[in-house]
Amino acid sequence: MNRPAELRRIAPWGCALAALAFVSIGADDTKQTVDARGLTFEAPKAWKSSAPANQMRRAQLKADPIEGDGYPAELIVFAFPGGAGSVDDNLKRWQNLFKDDQGNSPEIETKKVKAKNTEVTRAEIHGEYHPASFGGPAQPVRKDARLLGAIVTAEGTSYYIRMVGPDKTMKKLTPEFDEMLKSIKVGE
Repeated sequence: MNRPAELRRIAPWGCALAALAFVSIGADDTKQTVDARGLTFEAPKAWKSSAPANQMRRAQLKADPIEGDGYPAELIVFAFPGGAGSVDDNLKRWQNLFKDDQGNSPEIETKKVKAKNTEVTRAEIHGEYHPASFGGPAQPVRKDARLLGAIVTAEGTSYYIRMVGPDKTMKKLTPEFDEMLKSIKVGE
């Protein structure tokens, strides 16, 4: 038996299997499970979770801005037992938070997305962002912002996920946001 020839033949397979095992083990290390009391999802660990700023919020996370953007993206999960109007009513509310160059509300793009055990209405809009304050301190108007949102209507409760940040940062985060939507689980 020619040992060096045998090793050259099997070494690449051994290295490939070891690399695959390393990637598989580390894959879960990039995600965190977020529990929004009745709704859970997987988000990138790079999105820093913090205690909700008020009782209306079930969860909140921040994602660092890309170089050149001046503020982080913020993801907030709201939940309203009994709902807070129809899906269309809430999409209109989000739309009214934005203005285009002429001062009008820009179009909001929507589509249905299949999550773990529910359907999600995904929304996206871009423009000058005029945040709602809900009785808290006024937030600054943000030019060139983008909202990625999701509405989940479940038995007895509606969940509203709203992520807003600088346009360039949000475009970079869009694939991760869309992946997060697929991981949403209601109840259980």
